[in-house]
Amino acid sequence: MLTAQLVAPREFRLEQQALQPPAPGEIQVHVDAVGICGSDVHWYAEGGIGDTPAKFPMVLGHEPAGTVVRTGDGVTGWSPGDRAALEPAIYCYNCEHCRAGRHNVCANIRFLSNPGEPGFFREYVNLPAANLVPVPKDLAAPIASLVEPLAIGLHSVAVAAIQPGESVVVFGAGPIGLLTAAAVKLVGARRIWAVDPIAHRRELARLMGADEALAPADVDSLPEIDCAIDCAARQDTTNQAIRAVRSAGRVALTGIHSEALVPFDVSPMRRKELAILTVRRSNHESEAARDLLVERTAWFAPLVTHCRPLDRIAEAFSIVEQYADGVGKLVVQPKEQ
Repeated sequence: MLTAQLVAPREFRLEQQALQPPAPGEIQVHVDAVGICGSDVHWYAEGGIGDTPAKFPMVLGHEPAGTVVRTGDGVTGWSPGDRAALEPAIYCYNCEHCRAGRHNVCANIRFLSNPGEPGFFREYVNLPAANLVPVPKDLAAPIASLVEPLAIGLHSVAVAAIQPGESVVVFGAGPIGLLTAAAVKLVGARRIWAVDPIAHRRELARLMGADEALAPADVDSLPEIDCAIDCAARQDTTNQAIRAVRSAGRVALTGIHSEALVPFDVSPMRRKELAILTVRRSNHESEAARDLLVERTAWFAPLVTHCRPLDRIAEAFSIVEQYADGVGKLVVQPKEQ
């Protein structure tokens, strides 16, 4: 099977690798579509994320959708040709966090696309049956690949405890920020602002539910906000979020900072007695994300602006890194569709 390996910062190598049969309890899936995430770009451009360095070669990609090819022994309920969104996190189901239902902080988590755990920029993958979320056959694979990032948006809204009638500002109008704005809209926020330096992403934010989209220089014009969600984790966005919210407000940190240590503007944070909340991926929101994408396909479809085949992955990452060509979400498809 064809696999795209990141062998150094900004350097991919395409390789043919042997395809193993699925083990008992596993399902072999053809990967039809994989979205490029901002965290993929950290590995690609910076050689690490926060306190975690890359270990080359790496296979990135953790926003996949695919088609069942074959099933391993003991698997029931799945047949060749079935379509699925693919969960990239493999949990132990035995630690205290899994037993408490907080699988996203599993003590023994394996997250495919992290160092030592190959991700989905390849033609086939074998996964535990529990990692497949069924999707209808008429849902296009690029849209189905939004299940994972939309689940993060839904989880961010749950962590931030957004209530109907509240005001919310989302910093960053990349795909996670856009899907978070949509999730905020769905829970009935009274007014939503999006903040991003790039004009075409501000326009996408309006399509995804933001009432207003601002450049960072205009943030000081905001009224006091009930909750801010930082999906950018760039430069001063976290401190802008701290300054934007009202006293006793909430700041949720969804984006991943490049640096291991980030300075917080602690004086206004303390004076306003803010709740600072952190988000790690998602937790049991994938089915809800799938249902929303099925029910509201026309709303979410404009987010997917570009598709590229696997053998043009270097071009795809360059477009995303440079915010080029009006890109929203760029999806890699291991075979031309």
